[in-house]
Amino acid sequence: MPRYLSLIRIDETDTPAGGPSPELMERMEKLMEEMTKAGVLLDTAGLTPTAQGTRVHYEGGRLSVTDGPFTETKEVIGGYALLQAKDRAEAIEWTKRFLKTHEEYWTVTCEVRQLMEG
Repeated sequence: MPRYLSLIRIDETDTPAGGPSPELMERMEKLMEEMTKAGVLLDTAGLTPTAQGTRVHYEGGRLSVTDGPFTETKEVIGGYALLQAKDRAEAIEWTKRFLKTHEEYWTVTCEVRQLMEG
């Protein structure tokens, strides 16, 4: 079965103070448990803020290293989910369910992409 990476994009400047609510965490935990039992969820994690990240850039034969925060960045990858689904449509349906666990004041975008195998 194909594998898909759901990249969870957020605006770091617009996330609720204190992070996700306990209720959101509970809903996500239940969904992830269901996805794991269904054999769909292979791995998932949130990422630390960009202020704690480093970018390594290669251009014109030269490397540059820049420590965060990255002021020019608005939307960042805040986490990911690695899914194994029968097809793209199923991966998207699980991703929709994940997004619906969030309260209405969240703005979250997931980019679902199939992994190239082999």
